[in-house]
This record gives sequence, C-alpha cells and structure tokens, in this order.
Amino acid sequence: MITRRHVLVSALAAPAILRFGPAQAATTLKISHQFPGGTIDKGDFRDRLCRVFAAEVTKRSGGAITAEIYPNSSLIKTNAQFSAMRKGALDISLYPLPYAGGELPETNIGLMPGLVSTYDQGLRWKSQPVGKALTDFLADKGIIILTWVWQAGGVASRSRPIVAPEDAKGLKVRGGSREMDMVLQTAGAAVLSVPSNELYAAMQTGACDAGITSSTSLISFRLEEVAKSLTSGAGASYWFMLEPLLMSKSIFDALPKNQQDIIRTVGAELEAFGRKGAQDDDIEVAKVYQKAGAKVSALDVATVGKWRDIARDTAWKDYSAKTAAAANLLKLASDVSA
Repeated sequence: MITRRHVLVSALAAPAILRFGPAQAATTLKISHQFPGGTIDKGDFRDRLCRVFAAEVTKRSGGAITAEIYPNSSLIKTNAQFSAMRKGALDISLYPLPYAGGELPETNIGLMPGLVSTYDQGLRWKSQPVGKALTDFLADKGIIILTWVWQAGGVASRSRPIVAPEDAKGLKVRGGSREMDMVLQTAGAAVLSVPSNELYAAMQTGACDAGITSSTSLISFRLEEVAKSLTSGAGASYWFMLEPLLMSKSIFDALPKNQQDIIRTVGAELEAFGRKGAQDDDIEVAKVYQKAGAKVSALDVATVGKWRDIARDTAWKDYSAKTAAAANLLKLASDVSA
C-alpha cells in the first residue's frame, strides 16, 4: 500500500538515487497527460498519480528507471497521445480512454452512459471477464493498462442546470464521447466534441453552453469561473469515465522482466490512490462551485435511470453494432452488477 508518507519519502529519495545510483544508463520514461501540472503532494490528483508512479519506480528500481512528467499536453497534443503510445513514440499517458474512440471505437466502452453507476462496479471490471477482454483488446493494439482509474462526472452550465434529460434541450453541450453525444442529441441538445482541457475557452466564448466532465476536471480547469450552475455526480451519476494510466506495449516489452514487474506492481498499487482522489473531488467540486456563486444540483437514482433508458435505446445499440469486439465488451460489462 502506498501511503502519503511513503510518497513523500520516495520523492525525496529519488534524486539521491539518481546521483549516487548505478553507473549504467537509466531508462527514462516520458509520461504525458492533458491535465494541469502540480507537485507530488498538491494539485490535480491525476498529475500527482503520475508523479507518485515516477518516484516509486525510480526508488524500487534503484534508479534503473526514471521518468519525466509532461502535463498540459506539453509534449504531445491531447488526442494524439494514444496513437503515439501505439507507435512507441510515447511511453506512458494518463489518458481518458474514449478519447481514442475515433481510432478504435471499442474504447468508447470507457464512457458508455449509464453503464457504470458506482466506483465499486467500475473497479470490478479489472477482475471480471470484461476487464480481461478489454486488456487483451488493448494489448493487441499496442497498449497496456497499468492503473485502472474511474471518475464520476457532473455538468457545468453557463445557464440553467442540466439535471434531467429534458433540461439539455436547445443547449450546446460537450458530452465527452460519441455515445454520450448520441444521448444528448436524443434529449434535444446540440453537441460539441472537444477534450476537457479546451472546455473553458469553449464555454467562455459561448461556443458551448455546458460541459459534462469529471469532478476533477470541473475543478482543475476552473470551469466555475464561466458557469452559473453545477450538477454534481457525487451521489449518483450516469457519466463514469475510465481514465487509466496506459503504457506503450512495445516500450514495456523491451524492458527487462524485473523492471516490468516493478512497473506493473506500482501501477496496481496506485488504484486506491486514484479512487480516493476521484471521490474526494466528487465532494470538493460542490464546495468550489458554491463558493463561486453557482447553483448546485444533485442527481438521484431515478434521474440517472432516465439517462440510462435513453442510452440503452441509442448509444448502447449503436456501439454493439460497431464490431464483434464492441458487442462482446458491452455484454460482459453489463454482466458486472452495480
């Protein structure tokens, strides 16, 4: 178990290892993500998770593995990171899986409206047949999952709150995946497809009326500055995003077995860190928006059910018809009870 004290000790130890460790050249892994940068102890938990990962693999490998963190898509543009990992041009990314949906439509299982309704349900995927099927599919495409991270989401709106599906009618809304966009369109909304790090500008200019994204992104991208209302997903949500720490399989396969074991072990241990970070932000986001003067609304199980009903009739059916792999993933995911 990685504790806060363990994290800080590792962070302090890492530079010493680099200075006084083995003379052989270290493997330096480049870790990219789209989120704001911080420190190992402060900031967006997704950036912190990457920094903890880097410090731990350096410590446990005795300096044989080091890592450089590139936040804010400063190394590679957001939507290009997945493809870069597949080609071996990028080592690791903490990446919203459905952002790869244009390249591999099967990855949109990572944001299928109404499919995952709790953190327990999402994190059970790893040990269930759906987890093996998704892991095998991604490995075949050149990607390895190191850390399973799920995040509940909510809605920041420039105008009226979007709680029930009918509230979206006539608004321009960012949903976060093709499937979420289908649900919004059925509810009468126009949709906008942008990564979450571009939401602020889109809402500020009026190109977007509302954005659905994770609680952490609702905070980190300061959307409370351009929003008048928030719908929180803390109690219940139809929007759960799989945002794992991913690694290029070709880069991973080229490493010695002992280094592969360290990377996999640290990645798995960080799943508790990711869950806590996401759930803490589910609570914090309401405080941030209330302080900014926004109206805060909550989702309940019955309202989530309305969104799920639309999703079953539209997005789920459309996704299943894409490929045999997609149909199998949806079936297996549906078998994992809430």
